[in-house]
Amino acid sequence: MKIRDVKLGLLAFFVLAFGSGSSRAADTIKGGELYAVHCASCHGASGISVMPNAPNFAQSESLLQPDLLLLTSIKNGKNAMPAYQGILSDHDIMDVIVYLRTLN
Repeated sequence: MKIRDVKLGLLAFFVLAFGSGSSRAADTIKGGELYAVHCASCHGASGISVMPNAPNFAQSESLLQPDLLLLTSIKNGKNAMPAYQGILSDHDIMDVIVYLRTLN
């Protein structure tokens, strides 16, 4: 990923997160609900992956990336994981990320 792309992504994230009238803090409860619907079938209900090569969120090593990189990975998909851009909003994805950080 190019530095310019990261800077543009950061700018877009901050505009979306703080530039709209609907900005809010991330919600771990909503993140847990979204995780159960969209993520648990591969990553496991407790974050212990049930699908080969899916990150294990019960171990913090897969969550060492900054939130923006995790947001981008979830939006774009990776390997067998589908892209969630257009399915989940950035706020929803941030809720999931905050929830993931509670699993370890």
